[in-house]
Amino acid sequence: MGSLKSPVFLLILHLLEGVLSESLIQLNNNGYEGIVIAIDHDVPEDEALIQHIKDMVTQASPYLFEATGKRFYFKNVAILIPESWKAKPEYTRPKLETFKNADVLVSTTSPLGNDEPYTEHIGACGEKGIRIHLTPDFLAGKKLTQYGPQDRTFVHEWAHFRWGVFNEYNNDEKFYLSKGKPQAVRCSAAITGKNQVRRCQGGSCITNGKCVIDRVTGLYKDNCVFVPDPHQNEKASIMFNQNINSVVEFCTEKNHNQEAPNDQNQRCNLRSTWEVIQESEDFKQTTPMTAQPPAPTFSLLQIGQRIVCLVLDKSGSMLNDDRLNRMNQASRLFLLQTVEQGSWVGMVTFDSAAYVQSELKQLNSGADRDLLIKHLPTVSAGGTSICSGLRTAFTVIKKKYPTDGSEIVLLTDGEDNTISSCFDLVKQSGAIIHTVALGPAAAKELEQLSKMTGGLQTYSSDQVQNNGLVDAFAALSSGNAAIAQHSIQLESRGVNLQNNQWMNGSVIVDSSVGKDTLFLITWTTHPPTIFIWDPSGVEQNGFILDTTTKVAYLQVPGTAKVGFWKYSIQASSQTLTLTVTSRAASATLPPITVTPVVNKNTGKFPNPVTVYASIRQGASPILRASVTALIESVNGKTVTLELLDNGAGADATKNDGVYSRFFTAFDANGRYSVKIWALGGVTSDRQRAAPPKNRAMYIDGWIEDGEVRMNPPRPETSYVQDKQLCFSRTSSGGSFVASNVPAAAPIPDLFPPCQITDLKASIQGQNLVNLTWTAPGDDYDHGRASNYIIRMSTSIVDLRDHFNTSLQVNTTGLIPKEASSEEIFEFELGGNTFGNGTDIFIAIQAVDKSNLKSEISNIARVSVFIPAQEPPIPEDSTPPCPDISINSTIPGIHVLKIMWKWLGEMQVTLGLH
Repeated sequence: MGSLKSPVFLLILHLLEGVLSESLIQLNNNGYEGIVIAIDHDVPEDEALIQHIKDMVTQASPYLFEATGKRFYFKNVAILIPESWKAKPEYTRPKLETFKNADVLVSTTSPLGNDEPYTEHIGACGEKGIRIHLTPDFLAGKKLTQYGPQDRTFVHEWAHFRWGVFNEYNNDEKFYLSKGKPQAVRCSAAITGKNQVRRCQGGSCITNGKCVIDRVTGLYKDNCVFVPDPHQNEKASIMFNQNINSVVEFCTEKNHNQEAPNDQNQRCNLRSTWEVIQESEDFKQTTPMTAQPPAPTFSLLQIGQRIVCLVLDKSGSMLNDDRLNRMNQASRLFLLQTVEQGSWVGMVTFDSAAYVQSELKQLNSGADRDLLIKHLPTVSAGGTSICSGLRTAFTVIKKKYPTDGSEIVLLTDGEDNTISSCFDLVKQSGAIIHTVALGPAAAKELEQLSKMTGGLQTYSSDQVQNNGLVDAFAALSSGNAAIAQHSIQLESRGVNLQNNQWMNGSVIVDSSVGKDTLFLITWTTHPPTIFIWDPSGVEQNGFILDTTTKVAYLQVPGTAKVGFWKYSIQASSQTLTLTVTSRAASATLPPITVTPVVNKNTGKFPNPVTVYASIRQGASPILRASVTALIESVNGKTVTLELLDNGAGADATKNDGVYSRFFTAFDANGRYSVKIWALGGVTSDRQRAAPPKNRAMYIDGWIEDGEVRMNPPRPETSYVQDKQLCFSRTSSGGSFVASNVPAAAPIPDLFPPCQITDLKASIQGQNLVNLTWTAPGDDYDHGRASNYIIRMSTSIVDLRDHFNTSLQVNTTGLIPKEASSEEIFEFELGGNTFGNGTDIFIAIQAVDKSNLKSEISNIARVSVFIPAQEPPIPEDSTPPCPDISINSTIPGIHVLKIMWKWLGEMQVTLGLH
C-alpha cells in the first residue's frame, strides 16, 4: 500500500436545530451506560411512547450481545421527557443529560419527511456518529414492513453511531457487473433472492416479472430490485439487511463482499464492518462475557426551568487589555438576550476569594435583566481562585434548587494551580460548566471542567476586533430549550477605525427570524456616531448608551422587518464591534440556525484539524451557502477557511448541507478559537440535497407463501431547494488546543495531499476509460498537488494491498489543478489485453512538492462488456411488423406465433380449451 497520512483530529462544528455536545455514554464491564434518548419538544404527550422506547432497547440488547460475540449490551438508558408533558412522581430532574447531548432523538419531524430511521454521521470510517433519529410511528411498530423490527433496526443504527461503519446496500446502484454478470449489491454475497421488476403507480407497487438485462450495459434495466428469499442460512450482515431472520452477525473478513459498490467498501477501504468494529476503542477494552447480561434499566428525566450562575473573574490581571470591561460587555449581551425568558440566573465574582453579587433571580421582564446587569463587577484586584468561585456558585444554586442539571458559566484569564482540587466536587454536583478562557494565560486545566460535564468550551484572545468574547457568550443558549427560544446570532463584526472612518454594512433579517432583534455596539475610547436603517429606509432611534461599559444597544420592538438592515458607524482611533441577534419569528417556522460546538478539542501537530459545519432550516439542509471559518491562534493570527459541501477531501457527502475543510495553518501551541460565518442567497438554482447516508434499508419487497409482495414506493428522500435564500449567521465555534507545533519557523511541510474520495470511472466501448475526481491540494485540500499516480488491476484486493506494484497508467500531460477543482482524465486500455467480462479496478494517489503521498483513493471499477452480436438483417427485410398466425396442430393448445424478421421466432402459449 501507499504511505498513509496521520490520523485526522476532528473539530466538529455542528450547526443545526439543537446544540451538539459530547455524548455521556460510558462502556463499563461490557455494558453501555449513560445512553440518552430524548423525546423532542414537538412530540405530543403519549405515555405509550416511553414503553415503546423501553421495549426497543430491551429487545435490542440481546441481539447486540450475540451479534458482537458476547461483548456489548445496553446497561442503562435515560429517557429525556419534554417540559410540556405532564409532571409525574417518577420523572426526576436530569443532571448532565440534555437535548444537545442526546444520543437518540425521537421526533415527529424527520429530515426525510418520513419515518426512516437514520444516523447523523459526518466523519470518516471508524469515527463515532452524532445522533440517531427515530420517529414515534417507527417505535410504535407501524413501519414493520418497511424497515423491519425496531430492535434489529436500532442495532443497525447503533453500529453507524458508535463504531462509524456504513451501509452494505446501495439505493442508487442496486446491481453491479462481476465477471460479466449482474449481481445484487449485498453482504454477504451468499444471501439469496429473486431479481424482480418493480412497477409503482399511485402510491402502490406490484411485481412485473423477472428482470431483463440491458444488451448495451449488461446490467438489469431500470426498476429491477433484489428481493431476499424468506429462508436463509447466511448469518451476515446486519449492515446490509438486519430484517432477514437468519442475519444475526456483522460481515467479517471471511464473508465480506469486497466488490459490492456500497458505502462500507467506499469509505472503509474494503474492510468488513466487523474489522472496523474490532479496531474501535470499545472492542479493545473488552473481552467476551461468559454469562448472559442483565436487562437494561431506565430512568425517566423531565427537563425544567433553566438555572444558570455566572462565575466571573475580577482578579488584578483583568485590568490588562480592558478585559474586565470587555467581560461586562459580553455578560450584558448574555443577560439581555442570550439567556431565555423564565430562566433563573445568579452571579458570583472571584479573585483570591469569591463574592455573591446576586442570588438566583427569575428573568420575567426587562427590569429583571437590568437589575442583574447592575451587579456586574467594576473593580478588579487580587489573585485567582477558580475553585472558590465554583464552590460559592454551588451554594447560591442550592439555596433554591439542587445543582443537578444547573449550569455555570465560568470566565477567567488567570492561572490557578489549585483548580484540580475541586474536580471531584464538580463531578458530584451534576452541574454543567461552560468555560470561557480569556487571553493567553488562562488556566490550562480549564477545558477539563467543560469536558467532564458536557459544557461548551470557548476561547477569546485580546484582539478586540475579532469580537471573540461577545461571540462566546452569544453561543450559550440552553441545551434543553426549544429552538424557537434560542437566541440566534446574525452578525458579529469588528474593525479598527482611524480619522473619522466609517464601518458600513448591512445585516439580513430573513423570514425565519426577527423576534427580539438586538443590535449591540461596543467601543474602546469614545462613543461613536451610529446610524441604522430598516429595510424601508427608516432610521432607527432608541439606542441605550452606557458610557461606563462602552456599549450601546437597540432592541427592535415586535418582529423586525424582513430584508437588509443597513448600518453606518463612525469613529476615530478606536476599535468598534457590532453584534446582531434575533429569535425565531414563529414557533412553527424553524429558523436557519448556526449553533456550533467543539466535539473534539485537542490535537497534536502534524495532524490536521477538520472543520465541519452542518446548516439546516429545521429538517432541510441548506445548500450552496457561503460558509467561512475564522480560526484565531493564541498569537492573534487569524486564518480564513472556506468550507465546502463538495463531497471531496474533508467533506464526506456532496450536497448534504454539511460544509467541511481541513485546517493546517498552525503557528503556535495553545488555544485556537473558531468562528463561523454563513451567508445564503448566492444562487436560486434548483439543487437536490442528498439524503442522509446512514439510514436503515427500506424494504422494497418480500416473499410470502412463494409470492413476491411489494411495499409502497419509498418516500421522497431528498429535498429540492428551489428558491433563493437570503440569510446571514455567525457564531462561536468553541475552541481547541494544539500541541507539538514546532517553535522555530518555518514550520516544516509534513502535510500530504488529502485522499481522493470521489473517484468515478466509466468505460466507452471496449477500450476507453473515463475518470473524474475532485483535485486534492498540496497540504490536504489547500494548494495544488504536483502529480498523480494512477494504477489498475483485475483484483480489487491486490490493488489495495499492492498498489505500488500494480499496473501504472500513463499520465503524461495530466497536470493537477487547484484543490477542489474537477479533474477529468481518459486513457485507453490498449489492444485486446482485457477480455469480455473482465473487471478492472482503478485507484489514484496524489503527490506533493515534498514527495509526500496521499492515501490511495477510493477504488473505482469498470467492466469490459461486449454485447452479443445481433443476427444480420436480410437486405430485403420489411419494416418490423409482426407476422401473426394461429397454429393449432397440437390438439387442445393454441400457440400464437409472432414472427419478427429482425429477432427470429418466439412461441407463446396462450392457454387450454
